[in-house]
Amino acid sequence: MKKKESKKILHELYIELVKLQKEVISSNLKLFVILEGRDAAGKDGTIKRITKHLSPRETRIVALGKPSDREEMEWYFQRYASHLPISGEFVLFNRSWYNRAGVEKVMGFCNEKEYKSFFKEVELFEEMLVDAGFTILKYYLDISREEQEARLKDRRDDPLKQWKISPIDREALRYWKDYSNARDEMLTRTNFKNIPWFVINADNKREARIAIISHLLHQLKYHNKDVKLVSEDYGLVYPVTDKSIKEKLF
Repeated sequence: MKKKESKKILHELYIELVKLQKEVISSNLKLFVILEGRDAAGKDGTIKRITKHLSPRETRIVALGKPSDREEMEWYFQRYASHLPISGEFVLFNRSWYNRAGVEKVMGFCNEKEYKSFFKEVELFEEMLVDAGFTILKYYLDISREEQEARLKDRRDDPLKQWKISPIDREALRYWKDYSNARDEMLTRTNFKNIPWFVINADNKREARIAIISHLLHQLKYHNKDVKLVSEDYGLVYPVTDKSIKEKLF
C-alpha cells in the first residue's frame, strides 16, 4: 500500500472512529480494547492513531508501570479494575492483566502458583465484565524477530525515542523463544468464545494500523457505519486457532 493511499484510508477511518465514539457516548457504552504484543510491536503508535481525533474527555489510555508495594499486596486484577471505562467512555489498555501470562512469566516476576491462578481467574473476570455490560476487544500485535531487532536498534539510536527504552526491552531478543512459548500458551488458554483474541501481523506498521482500526470498527455497531470501508480485508488480522498459532505466528 502506497503512503498516499494509506493516508486517505486512514483519514476515512478517523471519521468512522468519531462516529463510533458518538455512539459510545450517546448509548452509554463501556468499551475497552486490550493491545498486547512483544516489545516494539507498535502498540504506542497504534493507540496514537486510534485516539488522534477522539474526545480526550471520553477517551483514556491505560499504560500501567511497575506495581507499587501496596498494589503487589492487592488481588492481581484489582489495579486494572480501577481503570475500566465508565458508561460513555472508550479505554485502551497498552498492555493489561495479560502481563502475568507474558512479561511476568518470562522474566520471573510472578511465581508458578500465581501464573496458574491467573488462568483460573481471568476467564471468570472477563465474563463478569461482559455480564456487567462491558464490551471487550483483545488484539495481539505480532512481529518477526528481525523486525523487533531493527525497531529496538532504532529506539537506541533515535534521541526522540529514548523514553521507550527499558531494561525489559534489552532482554526481549535474548528471551525471544520464551516469549513465543508464553504467547502461544496465553492465546490458546484465554481465547474465550465470547471474548476471543485477534492477532495482527504488525511487521508493516502503517498497514497494521489501518488493519486494526478497520477490524475494530467492523466488530462494533454504530450509526451510519461505512460498512464497505470497515469490511476491507487487508489479510493482516486473523482469529486465534490451533492452526494459526502453529502456522502464522512468528
